[in-house]
Amino acid sequence: MHLAWANDKFVSGVEMSNALDISRVAVWKHIKTLVNEGYDIESSPRGYGLATCRDLVRFSLERTTENILFSPSIDSTMDEARRLAREGVPHFTVVIAEQQTKGRGRLNRAWSSQKGGLWFTIILRPDLPPQLSFKVNFAASLCLAKTLNQLFNINAKVKWPNDILINNQKLVGLLSEMETRGDMISFVNVGIGINVNNQPEKEQPNAVSISTLLGQKVSRTKILAAFLDRFQRTLDNILERNIIELWKEQTATIGRQVRIETFKDHFQGLALDVDDTGALILMDEDHTTRRVIYGDCFYQETQS
Repeated sequence: MHLAWANDKFVSGVEMSNALDISRVAVWKHIKTLVNEGYDIESSPRGYGLATCRDLVRFSLERTTENILFSPSIDSTMDEARRLAREGVPHFTVVIAEQQTKGRGRLNRAWSSQKGGLWFTIILRPDLPPQLSFKVNFAASLCLAKTLNQLFNINAKVKWPNDILINNQKLVGLLSEMETRGDMISFVNVGIGINVNNQPEKEQPNAVSISTLLGQKVSRTKILAAFLDRFQRTLDNILERNIIELWKEQTATIGRQVRIETFKDHFQGLALDVDDTGALILMDEDHTTRRVIYGDCFYQETQS
C-alpha cells in the first residue's frame, strides 16, 4: 500500500496498520523515519499524505520497471549515479532528487537546487567508442530543448556546449561524465537541472524558471516523461543521426561574440561554427581561429 498524495487522499494510521499488519505505533515510527529522510509528509486528522514532492514520488512509483530512483534530498544526483553506475545498474537508470545539497555545474561551480526544480542524472551505457560520446551530450540538450518548446512554446535555445537558454537567461544546465572500459564506454552519466517551479532569479539574476515565464506552476513529471521518451528514441539510432547538424538548428551560439572559460585559461571571440566532433570554432580579434573542446560559454552581446 503506497502512501497517498496530499490533495488527492489521506491515508489514516489505522488503514496503514491494517494493510501492513503492523501496529499504529510502528506506522508512526516509519512515518517519522521518512520525514527525517526528507519526505514532505503532511499529518492531519484525516491521516498522512505526501505534500510538495508528490509528483516526483508518483512518477518514480509508476515507472518502477524503468529504473527510476527517487530521493527527497541528496548531495548530488551525479555522485549517486556514479556510485550506482560502478555497481553495474542497467542502461537508462534515472536518479531523481527533490533537492540537492551539493549540486554542481561545469568547472565545479555550485548549482542551486531548490525544491520545485527538476534535478536528475541518467546513467547510460551506449554501445559507442569514447570518441563518439559527445553525441550523447548534444542529443540530450537537443531533445530537452525540443521537449520544452513542444510542451510550453517558449522558444528555448541550446547554448554550446549543452545549456538551454530562454531570452539569454539560463533555464537548464547539463553536465556529463564518462568512464571507459578498454576501447568502449563503460557509462556516460548526464546530469540535468531544470528550473521548473523554483525561483532561481533570487540567487542567479541571469537564470529563469518555466513557472516564472508562464506565470503558473507546471508538472515536472510531464516534462520528465516526455523528455525521457524522446531521448530514449534518439539514443536507439544515434549513429544514424547527424546530431550536430540538428543541434545547430536549435542554437543561438553560432554568430555570437562569446567568452569561454576553462580551468586554466579563457578565450573570447566570434563563434563561427561547431564542428563534427562538437568542438566550438572560435575566431579572435586577430582573425585567428581555434577549436575549443570544452569550457563554460558566456555570451558577450546580443546577437544582431
